[in-house]
Amino acid sequence: MSAHSMKSLTKTNAFIDGHWVPADQRFEVTNPATGEVIAEVADADTVLAERAVEAAYNALEGWRTKPAKYRADLLRKWYNAMLENKQALAEIMSAEQGKPIAEAAGEIEYGASFVDWFAGEAERTYGDVLPVTDSDKRSWIIKQPVGVCSAITPWNFPNAMITRKVAPALAAGCTIVVKPPQLTPLSALAIAQLANEVGIPDGVLNIVPTTDSKGVGEVLTTHPRIRKFSFTGSTAVGKQLMKQCADSIKKLSLELGGNAPFIVFDDADLDVAVEQLLTAKFRNAGQTCIAANRILVQEAVQDEFLDKLKTAISKLKVARGNADEVDYGPLIDQDAIDKVKRLQQSALDDGAEILCGGKVLDEIGPLFYAPTLIKGVTPEMDISKEEIFGPVVAVQSFSDEAEGIRHANDTPYGLAGYFCATDMKRIYRVSELLECGMLGVNAGAISHAYNSFGGVKQSGIGREGSRYGLAEYQETKTITLGDLG
Repeated sequence: MSAHSMKSLTKTNAFIDGHWVPADQRFEVTNPATGEVIAEVADADTVLAERAVEAAYNALEGWRTKPAKYRADLLRKWYNAMLENKQALAEIMSAEQGKPIAEAAGEIEYGASFVDWFAGEAERTYGDVLPVTDSDKRSWIIKQPVGVCSAITPWNFPNAMITRKVAPALAAGCTIVVKPPQLTPLSALAIAQLANEVGIPDGVLNIVPTTDSKGVGEVLTTHPRIRKFSFTGSTAVGKQLMKQCADSIKKLSLELGGNAPFIVFDDADLDVAVEQLLTAKFRNAGQTCIAANRILVQEAVQDEFLDKLKTAISKLKVARGNADEVDYGPLIDQDAIDKVKRLQQSALDDGAEILCGGKVLDEIGPLFYAPTLIKGVTPEMDISKEEIFGPVVAVQSFSDEAEGIRHANDTPYGLAGYFCATDMKRIYRVSELLECGMLGVNAGAISHAYNSFGGVKQSGIGREGSRYGLAEYQETKTITLGDLG
């Protein structure tokens, strides 16, 4: 397969049953760095969404009965196609989402890694032979695909958040309908084109871009043919979608909001702590669900840490995604800017202090926000209770280990957490006490296809990635054979 250009891989219609399907209405996709309209995309309605579900249902029997190796081979071809077209996919993502092209290319590799991983997992699905309970009976357990699946994905990782759901579904033998985000649908449509080119059968993967999130979302959560639903997004929306799935008792995976603590203990290597905090905070301009949100620094090292952190933050480069050596680009839209400004001002009104940044970089564009460092934050402030989802580091202090852990756990969320320390007793102790689904110890990058991704408390249910991610798309069946005497 020859490599695509950005232009040849930019698709603008819905992808249903292996065909590009137009719609009467269309919506604009804009570049957040420039405000330029880059495409007009088919605006699918509930009728098209239901058509996609029927296509997935009709394709299910043929797909689920294929040998695991057949599905694995196609997934590996899809993986290779993504890597062969990494540059074009990265350019599409940078244009619609704003992240630097180099960072976007990294996401393409990351997203493709899930396809590669689950291609392998497709061939490593095992059941169990159970102990004998009666002399004339034998029992065993098999794994089967759950059936037709649906997914709603977010704008901040428009490639990887799709492959992380689609790859295990296809590996398990399921078919799927995906509603990509209105802000960034082009990445989803591009990888659907590649899936089609490598031979993934018609109807196995369907993409329905839309501005009617409520109507199409209702189809994807209530349709009786759909047996599994996956969502990544806010906790408030996730709760509503979970209610909609309840009547038909669908299997659910929900990766919801976070409020990740990043704890710096007094025995930490502060240079490592600064480096890892920059990784955990400024990737994608802070617009990640596992971004460090509450920076908790032990009093004894706070001043030294802030000095080092301020120096490091001052070196970050903010620019459009096609510039060289960019650390991050624009926020996604004006609402994101307004939220960052509101949380920052609220903290200042309550006594916090800006050490650097704290403003829109109008000379670059209205959606570019300066890397910002705030000290004097307290747990009661809004900036400590809400996801900032922007490039603002809000630092608060604590006196001892017990207080640090208490502040870290004082949230209804529990997606990711981070801490820096060198004492091994403390590392073991704190690792077990922090309430989160994923934890980085002296590490700011914690997501990998091999790792189990997901949260506790109101950060969601289920896991993505790892062998546990495949199980989310499988049913467990126990079979008992009698009359063997």
